[in-house]
Formats: sequence, C-alpha cells, structure tokens
Amino acid sequence: MDSLNDLVNILKKLPGLGTKSSRRIAYYLLKQDDKFLAEFSSLISNLRKGLFTCDICGNLSQKNPCNICSDKLRDRNTMCVVEDIEALSAFEQAGIYNGVYHVLGERVSPLDGEDLSDKTIESLKRHIKTNKPDEIIIATNPILEGDLTFYALLEILKNLGIKKISRLAYGLPVGGCIEFADKITLHTALDSRRQVM
Repeated sequence: MDSLNDLVNILKKLPGLGTKSSRRIAYYLLKQDDKFLAEFSSLISNLRKGLFTCDICGNLSQKNPCNICSDKLRDRNTMCVVEDIEALSAFEQAGIYNGVYHVLGERVSPLDGEDLSDKTIESLKRHIKTNKPDEIIIATNPILEGDLTFYALLEILKNLGIKKISRLAYGLPVGGCIEFADKITLHTALDSRRQVM
C-alpha cells in the first residue's frame, strides 16, 4: 500500500486535486492494463522532451519559433500579453483571436515575493520593438495579482509609442443574473460599462 499512498500524495500536488480525487485517480490507474500504464508513464516521463520555449513569444511548442509566431497569416497589429501558457491555450481553443501573443511566465504578487524580472521585461520590449503592434491587449486575470501585473505592464509600456493599450473587460458573466452577483463583480461590471448610443 506504500506505493499507492505515494501515488496519492504525488497526485495531490496537482492543481485542483485533493485527497479524494487523487485516491480516485490512483484506484482508476490500478484497474488499467499494463499497456495503458506503460503508455501513460511514457507520456509523463517524456513530457518535456521535444518541447521548446519560443524565443519570440514564450509559448511552449515543438519547434522554435512556435507555430503562432511562424504563421504569416497572423495579425501582427495586435499583441495579446498573457500571464501564462494556459491563458494563451484558452484563447487558441476558443478560436476568437488571430493576433500574436507574448507570454510573461511571471506575475506581480508581493505576498508571494513575485515580480516581473528584468529578463521578462526586456523580452517583452524586444518583441514589441520587432513586431511594432498598433495595439497591446493586456490579458491578465481579474484578481489582485492580475491587477498588479496590469499596472506594472502599463508603466513598462507607456513610453514605447504604442497607439492603443487595452485590457480585457470583466464583470457580469454571460447568462448570469444580477441578483446573484457579488459586490466586486457588480462594481467592475459598472466600471467596465461601454456607451451604446
């Protein structure tokens, strides 16, 4: 049972998994045949092999530069700055954006001792200087750390001659009801309102 407990403890380290979920996954794996387990363990052990961090945008890809930076059909007039690869992936899966990205890989979080490093700032500036986008879309998470990262980016970007800097709107979700929204959500929805006439 030690190996089972060890597996449960490792799985608990994954985001969103507690003891019950980790135990459920471990028991599921126990029921699988050797072929499945061999393929599963091979995929995990080789996860990092053949993956590169794009020198241009910071995306994770099987080639360098990545498919997005290499795509000549991408709109280079807009650059979406995201905190991490998961955010980039969410945009790509939604299929709603055709510009280029820049992945920070960092955020501003004083409580965790995190800040944007000089290397990250220089990489962003270099990417902007090379691409010369008309608009930078700052797509940070609508939480305290995302807000702090947004304001840090504004300071960095303000003297780079960019025509337009925007941020994702946030507030009431589509399909949500006003009566169930909390105070902060209502406040941000009100502040993010746009003129329609």
